[in-house]
Amino acid sequence: MNKYIAIVLASVIALGCADKSQEIPEDLAGKRAFLSEKKKELQSLENTINKVSNQITALEPPKVKKAVQVESQILKAREFKRYIEVQAQIAADDVVNASSDIGGRIVSMSVKEGQRVSKGQVIATTDMATMETQIAEIQTSLSLATTIYERQAKLWKQNIGSELQFLEAKTNKERLERSLETLRSQINKKNVYAPISGIVDKEFLSQGETAGPGMPIVQIMNTSKVKIVADLQESLLSAIKKGDLVEVYFPALDKTSSHKITMVGRTIDPANRTFRIEMSTSSMSGQLKPNLMAQAKINDLTQDDAVMIPIGVIQQDVQGNKFIYRVKESNGKKSAEKVLIEIGESNGDEAIVLVGLQEGDELITEGSTNIVENDPITVITSEDGE
Repeated sequence: MNKYIAIVLASVIALGCADKSQEIPEDLAGKRAFLSEKKKELQSLENTINKVSNQITALEPPKVKKAVQVESQILKAREFKRYIEVQAQIAADDVVNASSDIGGRIVSMSVKEGQRVSKGQVIATTDMATMETQIAEIQTSLSLATTIYERQAKLWKQNIGSELQFLEAKTNKERLERSLETLRSQINKKNVYAPISGIVDKEFLSQGETAGPGMPIVQIMNTSKVKIVADLQESLLSAIKKGDLVEVYFPALDKTSSHKITMVGRTIDPANRTFRIEMSTSSMSGQLKPNLMAQAKINDLTQDDAVMIPIGVIQQDVQGNKFIYRVKESNGKKSAEKVLIEIGESNGDEAIVLVGLQEGDELITEGSTNIVENDPITVITSEDGE
C-alpha cells in the first residue's frame, strides 16, 4: 500500500517540478500544443490516482455496518375511503305560519312565543263587527225578499201578474240567501287555528294590530321532528346520493350519531354554488334544538382494492421525487431498499400508491429516517392496517 502512495506522490512532485521548469510558449500554436500536452499528463495522473484508490479500497478490511432496527408492515389491498367535514345545523322539519283567511283587527291573542300549542287550538280572534252588521242587513233584506217572493208565487199560481215579476222576486231572494251563506262562512273564520302541533317560534302581530288576508300572525315549529341540513359545494354533486350514511357530531352536546341522507337538493344556489342535503332525525328527547350547530363527516370518495401507505412514511429527495423504503431480503439478510413512488388520492392519514408498490410488499414504517439505501436492518413486522 505504501508503495502505491509513494508512486502517486512522486508523480505529483514531478508534475509540479516540470511546471516550474518548463516555460509557456509565447505564440498561439505553441500555447495550444503546450495545453494539449498538460491535459494528457493530467489525465494520466487522474487515472493513476483512481487506480491506486481502488487498490487501497480493495486491500482495506471491509467495514461491517451495524443493523438498524425498524418496523414494517405487509401491504394488503383494501377499501379506501376519503371523508370531508362540513358545517351543518338542526332545522325543524315542520315550520308553518298561522294566518287569518279574511283578515281584520286582532281582538284577542291566546298564545305567546315559546308556548306549546296543539293542532286545531285557537291562536287568535279577529274583529268581525263589520261583517256582523252586513249579515244583519242582509237578513233584513232577505226577510223582505222572501215575503215578496211568496206573494208573487201565490199570484203567479192564480195567473195574476207577469212571469217576469215572479222570476225577479225569486232571483233576488236566492241572491240574498247566497250572500248570507257566504258571510256566515266567512264569519266562522274569525278564529285563527294552529295548523300543526308544536312551539310558537315567532309572533308577527300582536293584539290590536290589523291582519291582512293570509298575513302570518304567528309561526309554529314542530320540534319533535327535526332534520339536519348542510350546504355542499357543487363539485360534490356526483359523489353524494340519497341513502348515504353520514356521521354527525354535535359539539355542544359532545355526541356523535349516524344518519342517512333523506334529500339531495335539485338546484344549485347561484350565490355560493352549493346544494342542500337533509337528514331526518328525532329530537333526541328535545336535545336537538333548531339552529343547533353540527359537523357532518361525509364520504366523498370510495375505491376498492387500493394499496395504501401512511402519509408519514413518504419522503422526498432533492429532485422532488417521492420515495419510501421497503424491506429487501438477500441470502437471508435484510436491507433497506429505496423505491420511488407516485401517489394518488389521500384521506389525510393514508395515500393510495399508484406506482412503485404492490400488495405483499413489506413497507418500512418506523425508523426510515435513520437509514439509507442498502443499510442492514432488523425488522419488527405487523400486518397492514394494524
